[in-house]
Amino acid sequence: MADELSFDLDFAPEPERAVEVSPLLRRIVAANPGPFTFKGTCTYLVGRGEVAVVDPGPADERHVGRIIESLSGERVSAIAVTHTHRDHSPGARMLQEATGAPILGCGPHRRSRELAAGETDSMEGAGDLAYRPDREMREGDIVQGEGWTLEAIETPGHTANHLVFRLAEEEALLSGDHVMGWSTTIVAPPDGSMSDFMASLEKLRTRPETTYWPGHGGPVRDPQRFVRALIHHRRQREASILNRILAGDRNTAEIVRAIYQGLNPALFGAARLSVFAHLEDLVGQGKVRTEGPPQLDGEFRPA
Repeated sequence: MADELSFDLDFAPEPERAVEVSPLLRRIVAANPGPFTFKGTCTYLVGRGEVAVVDPGPADERHVGRIIESLSGERVSAIAVTHTHRDHSPGARMLQEATGAPILGCGPHRRSRELAAGETDSMEGAGDLAYRPDREMREGDIVQGEGWTLEAIETPGHTANHLVFRLAEEEALLSGDHVMGWSTTIVAPPDGSMSDFMASLEKLRTRPETTYWPGHGGPVRDPQRFVRALIHHRRQREASILNRILAGDRNTAEIVRAIYQGLNPALFGAARLSVFAHLEDLVGQGKVRTEGPPQLDGEFRPA
C-alpha cells in the first residue's frame, strides 16, 4: 500500500521570534503569511557563536532587524540561500550590508527553460532578479563553521536553481520549498519544471536525513515516508490529468474545474500552473500532444 499523504496545518509560530528547534538550529518566521507562504518564511540560524543564516527572507527591515537582534554577541560567517523567490532571498543583501558576511548557495535566478513564442513568465515578479551570490554552491559543496557543516544538494524543480542544505551534525535537511509539511510545492513553468521536480524528489527519497526543516511550516519528522507519499500523490495527479485529456478536456481551466473540487477561488491560478506543469511533463513523455511548445493557454489532446 502506498504511503498516505497528510499535511501538518497546526504550525502556530509567533512571528519574528527566534525559537530553538534543535541543538544547532534556531528559527525565525517572517511576518509574511499568505496562501503561498503559509504562516511566513522560515529563516534558520545555524550554530552558536559563529552562525550561518539560511534564507534571510523578504526585503523586510523588521525581519532582518530581528535576525540581527537575535544574534547579538555572535558573528554571522555565511548567508546561505536555497532559491531566489522574493520571500526567501532579498533579505540576504540587507543582512550582508549589516554584517559583511558572504552570500552563498544557489546561483542567480533563471528559468527552467526558455520562454516559448508569445509566452510570458507564469510567476512574473516572483523571482529575485537582483540576487548575486559571492559563492555559487553546487552539488556536494560545503560551508563550515564552529560545530556545524552545511552541504549543498541540488534539487531543481520549484525553481531551476533550488538547493537544499544538509546539516551533517544533526542528519537534518534544510529543505527550502522543495519539501514542506504543510502543502505540496507549486511548480510553475517556465520558472519551474515538473520533470526536474520529480527527479529531485526521487533523489531525496532514499537519503538518510531524519528531519526536514522547510522554508514554510513545521518540520517533517519522517521524511522518507513523506517523500514517498509526495511522489505517489504527484503520480496520481498526473494520471488524473491524463484521464481528463482522454475524457475530452482540452485546457488547464477545464481540468482544474474537474479535478480540484471545492478549490478556494484564490488558488485557481496556482492550480492551473500545477496542471500545466504536469501537462508539459506529459508532452515530454509523449503521452499528450499540443501544437508547438506547451503553453498555459494552449490546447492539449491525447497523443
